[in-house]
Amino acid sequence: MGESSGIRIKRIALDNPEDVRGLQVMMNEYASDINGGGQLLSEQVLAALPETLAMCPTYVGLLALDESNGDAQPEPVGLLNAFWSVSTFKAKRLLNVHDLAVKSSHRRKGIGRVLLNEIQAVAVSLGCCKLTLEVLEHNLGAKKLYAEHGFAPYKLDPSMGDARFLQKNL
Repeated sequence: MGESSGIRIKRIALDNPEDVRGLQVMMNEYASDINGGGQLLSEQVLAALPETLAMCPTYVGLLALDESNGDAQPEPVGLLNAFWSVSTFKAKRLLNVHDLAVKSSHRRKGIGRVLLNEIQAVAVSLGCCKLTLEVLEHNLGAKKLYAEHGFAPYKLDPSMGDARFLQKNL
């Protein structure tokens, strides 16, 4: 997969302990950031996450690893979790980017761009008609990155306005 100045992007293998560790490290990095809610995930969630993802055949995970420190263990510095679904209006697959996180010490180094390029290549290989994602209104850095990659608000009819992402906790 892609590389950029000592950064290697790899597809997450949930049966690989190093990939699982990278997933868990990056999920905690994301969750503890203001854009992820500002709180670490519980040990129970971190322990259950790999098995839960493994039960979801539509899961696609990418991990960005910093290999610039030579022989040392590569450091996880970026993560993209996505799931394919179906566009009922196109009768084709779509790929939804559920999480995109870059370690704060590695932001503005192109890692998010490389992750988005890689997931787009995955989407094309799956025959997807589009990529979707959600972004917080005030996450200006992410919004700029997504706009540069061609993401735009979703509308069916401009008179009805932009689509909104809603949730209901259960």
